[in-house]
Amino acid sequence: MNDKTHRIAFFGSDEIALPFLSSVKDDPNFGTISAVLTQPDRRSGRGRKLRQNPIKEWALEHHVPVEDPETPSDAQAQWLKSLEIDLVVVMAYGHILKRDLLEVAPSGCFNLHASLLPAFRGASPIETALAMGERETGVTLMRVAPRMDAGPIVDAERVAIGENDTGQTLRAKIAQACVPLMVRNLRSLLGGGVDESPQDEALATYCRKLTKLDGELDFSASAQALVHRIQAFRVWPGSFFSFKDQRIRIGKSLVSNMAGSLLVGEVIHDDRGNLCIGTGQGGLLVEELQKPGGQMLPAPDFLRGFDIPAGSILPSGHMPALLVPRKSNEKA
Repeated sequence: MNDKTHRIAFFGSDEIALPFLSSVKDDPNFGTISAVLTQPDRRSGRGRKLRQNPIKEWALEHHVPVEDPETPSDAQAQWLKSLEIDLVVVMAYGHILKRDLLEVAPSGCFNLHASLLPAFRGASPIETALAMGERETGVTLMRVAPRMDAGPIVDAERVAIGENDTGQTLRAKIAQACVPLMVRNLRSLLGGGVDESPQDEALATYCRKLTKLDGELDFSASAQALVHRIQAFRVWPGSFFSFKDQRIRIGKSLVSNMAGSLLVGEVIHDDRGNLCIGTGQGGLLVEELQKPGGQMLPAPDFLRGFDIPAGSILPSGHMPALLVPRKSNEKA
């Protein structure tokens, strides 16, 4: 790399990118983050207060110029050109970029996607990989193309999925994996000398944006499948069943050999007072439960105040498919 300090623009809105941003900020040999394009402030929380996203907070704290349009346009392309941006890096921005933004930097526009592409293109790759029982995932560095997550691949960092990983812990692992991936490749990206390989379209899968309804549990699924789903959705949207007109949220859960001849959805209790639910294959041992507006409690404590008698049959909900056809999830 020559003596010029290269100027990098980052497009994103999710805290998953903070380790990468901090690593560049702490090592100016890689260039400087000179502009941030992010989502506008949104109302969130119980008070519905207007809040900045973590990337905007980081940019303001480090005195990095930032813009947060509802929809990025030619105005942002002209702004970036005025800053003489050399390279654009994108992660979890939430917009499909138009050509004027893709071409604003001479070294190109590259995306960090939280899966091992071409698997799990789309909006929820971390949670979907975990919910589907994958044992490995990662983060892929790719050139941004007009079709979502379909550009040629530069490199990838693999991440093992542990038996006890939740969506939150796996997200943290992938956030950290972005750092060595970018350290290996940033100089080459800035110099325009990276090798790129096309994705195998025959292996592409697509995941959609999650909704609150994805928290419903269908007890006719196997206990192992339910555990994967509960772990993946621990923070949001959560996993729940209905009983006595209440939506009961499930926390820590395990596969149990207690089920025996239990019917699907049938309840028994173990000798510690936990809940065991019959499923399509095996038993689901539930160690934490939560009522709406309450705290997540150990199951024995919860059940002392909200009885779910042995022999009760819990209703199964509908668990929508997490993978979708390309035409439902991708813009050409």
